[in-house]
Amino acid sequence: MKLKDLSGKLIVKPGQKVDLSKVDPDSTFGIEDKQEGLAILEKNRTRLDELQYVMYAEDRHALLVVVQGMDASGKDGTIRHVFSGVNPQGCRVTSFKTPSAEELDHDFLWRIHKVVPGRRELGIFNRSHYEDVLIVRVLNLVPEPVWSKRYEQINRFEKNLAENDVILLKFYLHIGKEEQKKRLEERLTDPQKNWKMNLEDLKIRGRWDDFMKAYEEALTRCSTDWAPWYIIPSDKNWYRNAVISHIIVETLESLDMKFPKPDFDPSKVVIP
Repeated sequence: MKLKDLSGKLIVKPGQKVDLSKVDPDSTFGIEDKQEGLAILEKNRTRLDELQYVMYAEDRHALLVVVQGMDASGKDGTIRHVFSGVNPQGCRVTSFKTPSAEELDHDFLWRIHKVVPGRRELGIFNRSHYEDVLIVRVLNLVPEPVWSKRYEQINRFEKNLAENDVILLKFYLHIGKEEQKKRLEERLTDPQKNWKMNLEDLKIRGRWDDFMKAYEEALTRCSTDWAPWYIIPSDKNWYRNAVISHIIVETLESLDMKFPKPDFDPSKVVIP
């Protein structure tokens, strides 16, 4: 497979029923080996920096990148490696934790909408509004009649963003259960990773099958033309980073952004 065909292979097409058991989390289709993957990532980081600069200058679009996945799937690593070259002045990362009392007093999208990037900005969500049809569903934090309505509410919310010039890209980091076990064990044995271990993660791991079912429904029902989901095989970090950076660059290039022309003739301006 050629690299330019990757997006079409990884995207969840609207109406497609997702079965994660049929997606190999160790796949590297489209990229031969780690060295090629690292070279792709480095090239894309440079290009992303250029495209972010044009997007900022043009002031017509915002980009919102949503990163979801099970514990240890690499959400933090993705953000660190893919976006390390962008200008922090035009970039904001938001991590969503347990809702505060104030947030619980509003609808579930309230805390999301207020941190959506404005035009010319790049926003990255580490977890997102999808927690309200994932962990909320699996752990029965709200009744089914409540969370079951949220898929369509999410679709309407995202369509509103898209109609207001927010480009949405959603990445599900698909990690295998054995690979997750290996990474969680590393958190126990590596003193530099001990701090990342939360015993609650083991409770979540114990509901693996339930979470896969919840993810499958979210991916099936909420991948749209205006806000597509991509399933990213994530057992290999280098592959994950390479393909996500590729899809982001490819999407931004498709916008055909241009630097705005000044409303004066620069050749006639004399700096005293």
